[in-house]
Amino acid sequence: MEVKSETLNKSAPLIAAGIFLGLGLGGFVDGILLHQLLQWHHMLSNILPLTTTANIDLNMLWDGLFHALDLLLTVVGVVLLWRAGGRDDVAWSSQTFVGSLLIGGGLFNLVEGLIDHQILGIHHVKSGPNQLAWDLGFLLFGALLVAIGWIMIKKDSRVRS
Repeated sequence: MEVKSETLNKSAPLIAAGIFLGLGLGGFVDGILLHQLLQWHHMLSNILPLTTTANIDLNMLWDGLFHALDLLLTVVGVVLLWRAGGRDDVAWSSQTFVGSLLIGGGLFNLVEGLIDHQILGIHHVKSGPNQLAWDLGFLLFGALLVAIGWIMIKKDSRVRS
């Protein structure tokens, strides 16, 4: 038991970097795919419908602020990864890193989905007759990413111990 805990401790800087990078990249995927390419929603599209130029401008501003947050999370992840790279005591593993990225991306979906879609209701994944199904699918996908990432990290720590 001690060895597994020690292995995870040695991987902690890599895991933290991966989670922050996953959060940022998860936000970019959401913003680029759902906001811009598919145009299913914008940050405030449920409370400010895209029916006037003023509403479009406000939604675009909030989408930009959302991307700024994604960029900040990504930069934090890069800085953490850079700092981990300078340490001799960090256990480097592609499996642990990818698992951490998946956890971060999944946490993005869970947090954003719960807060923006469910609690605040400022937008939904895809508004319309099946919007609850789309929102729940988004949450389920996030939970699945977290679970797969966690399994990958745990399996890797067992192999290394």
